[in-house]
Amino acid sequence: MELRQLRYFIEVAEREHVTEAAEQLHVAQSAISLQIAKLESELGVTLFERKGRNIKLTEIGNMFLTHVKTAVKAIDYAKAKVDEYLDPEKGIIKIGYPTSLAGHLLPTVVSAFKDKQPNVTFYLRQGSYTSLIDSVKNSEIDLAFIGPVPTKESEINKDILFSERFSALVPSNHPLSDKKSLFLSDLRNDLFVLFPKGYILQKIAVDACGQAGFVPTIASEGEDMDAIKGLVAAGIGVSLLPDSTLTENIPRYTVKIPVKDPHLNRTVGIITPKNRELAPSEKAFYHFAKEFFYILEQYK
Repeated sequence: MELRQLRYFIEVAEREHVTEAAEQLHVAQSAISLQIAKLESELGVTLFERKGRNIKLTEIGNMFLTHVKTAVKAIDYAKAKVDEYLDPEKGIIKIGYPTSLAGHLLPTVVSAFKDKQPNVTFYLRQGSYTSLIDSVKNSEIDLAFIGPVPTKESEINKDILFSERFSALVPSNHPLSDKKSLFLSDLRNDLFVLFPKGYILQKIAVDACGQAGFVPTIASEGEDMDAIKGLVAAGIGVSLLPDSTLTENIPRYTVKIPVKDPHLNRTVGIITPKNRELAPSEKAFYHFAKEFFYILEQYK
């Protein structure tokens, strides 16, 4: 069984047409037919049913396709990592991030690294708190920025980059908009705009309100940071957000007010898998990110 045969098989299976597969692969149709025949002979099964000019996978062919695609993907990944070891400045880094770090943190550190390593390619995936942890564990992504940094996950490495406070974001016509700081309990009668249930930032906000002695009335929900800010700007309610999301992007018609009680903060960090060593370009970015935020913290 050859890798070439498996690639031919996948292409024909997905197109259900030998001629179209041959055109895509830039090989003769007869070459594809010959290799698939050899593959079927070696396996001792029929992978395709011929129906006129078109072909369809048999039941066993469908099962074989599922496993072959996984195997070929793993081989391609392994080959890419070998190439990266030979030339670490041309690697591909798969990074996960939550919406709360997308506006300022992620673009800043990626842009700074690209200045030093312009040939490295980034694949960026936004995800929820739990999905980012799972994706790092399963090697779907190489590393992830996350906040707060998980404390009870044994299958990942965790590094804290910095800690940050939370502030209230209120409409500019809010009765407390001229305050330099506030107690969270001051907002007990307000409507809140939060992330949906299941998002870590919603849990942090609801738990904080609980510490302040009340259950927040949630008037509206948004699944990304711009939506939350826009709803506050429209006067729908108030929100509770990490300070890094309000550093350079406070919308018009809103005001940021630090919360002095309860004391709310979160750690922000980077997580990496424990079950494998980082490839050279991944390791270079990992160390760059740690140094980058260490320097930033010195100037705060």
